[in-house]
Amino acid sequence: MTSAAVRLPPHAPGMRIGLFGGSFDPPHEGHALVSRIALTRLKLDRLWWVISPGNPLKDASELPSIGARIEAAKKILRDPRVAFTGFEADIDARYTCDTIDYLHAHCPGVRFVWIMGADNLLQFHRWRRWQDIARTTPIAIIDRPGATLKAINAKAAVYFSDARLPESDAVTLAETPPPAFIYLHGPRIERSSSELREGYLRSKSGSIQRL
Repeated sequence: MTSAAVRLPPHAPGMRIGLFGGSFDPPHEGHALVSRIALTRLKLDRLWWVISPGNPLKDASELPSIGARIEAAKKILRDPRVAFTGFEADIDARYTCDTIDYLHAHCPGVRFVWIMGADNLLQFHRWRRWQDIARTTPIAIIDRPGATLKAINAKAAVYFSDARLPESDAVTLAETPPPAFIYLHGPRIERSSSELREGYLRSKSGSIQRL
């Protein structure tokens, strides 16, 4: 059973739930678009934005609080199927592999799918126990600007090339035994969180007035 101190969004055995993890600093319409594509193409029952305490591959010293990022995310995407959670801080999960292990142990019967942008696939092989993540949880990669051609040749994609499903089988991903991944194409938004942060800092310094 889940500890009372760890509040997971509502779930039940048999549900198809997408896990969209990240720092979301700040959340933006590109994140919302990825969510809509995943919900629609994968026929998910729910999608959780798993808002992390900080990316181990990045400097988190100036990262806004999880609560602040959750509130910002709620303004970006209003959909009853989407939940925003910072439970990783409650379970002291610094790495995605810890999060995945916890969810599989505490949410038996739930069909989780890990959602990531294609830009993250380029560095997926740097994640702790990335092979274990892929072997325990199906993965959906959503096309992102600048990563369309590079991502499919990423180290992790090549390593698990035999596990790739055709895009036409997207609806079956949640029920496919891992390792299994799929690459989904669709509408794209160019702006990234890093660009938004840089624009905000420049505006504060007076070099520009608006993003």
